[in-house]
Amino acid sequence: MEEIRIDVTKQTEEELALANEHARLIFKFNNAMPGTAEYEELMHCIFPTMGENSRVGTPLTAIRPHMVSIGKNVVVMPGCLIMSAGGITIDDGAMIAANVQLISNNHDLYERQVITCKPVHIGKNAWIGAGATILPGVTVGDNAVVGAASVVTKDVAPDTIVAGNPARFIKAIPPKPECSGKDSDDEIIQLGLDSCGE
Repeated sequence: MEEIRIDVTKQTEEELALANEHARLIFKFNNAMPGTAEYEELMHCIFPTMGENSRVGTPLTAIRPHMVSIGKNVVVMPGCLIMSAGGITIDDGAMIAANVQLISNNHDLYERQVITCKPVHIGKNAWIGAGATILPGVTVGDNAVVGAASVVTKDVAPDTIVAGNPARFIKAIPPKPECSGKDSDDEIIQLGLDSCGE
């Protein structure tokens, strides 16, 4: 994966004006009443390509939000930090819990005014647990689960659970059991899911 390098001391007037506009929009969004037309309008101004039935909670911290793509039926809970100079894609149905950090850029070890950028990709129906951190260049596969407070430094395979710092493979997610009306899988219940998907 190719790394992009940006010298933040050499931004154009247009880039600086865009950053200021984003800062103003995010400030207004964080102070708007949820559930109002103003809140919805500001959310879609910040993320103009957001898909249907998606929502982002406040407070929100976002740098370069124009480089974020959000699909349909995505939930981003309050307290999310989005650093998106490298680009961030959140696919349909993904769930981003409270206080998650999605970080697609870092600083060069020697030239600290240079940020190094790699894209972050959150797959369809992935679930990122509360307080987790996704670092530059990481892809979280479809239907994967990242445990709370995990630090993800490497790609996460689809249909797997990872947790820890650094995040490690815990187990594959088994096929969804037939709905029998009984809670037959204690591990699924402990993750906050019901075996019948309720």
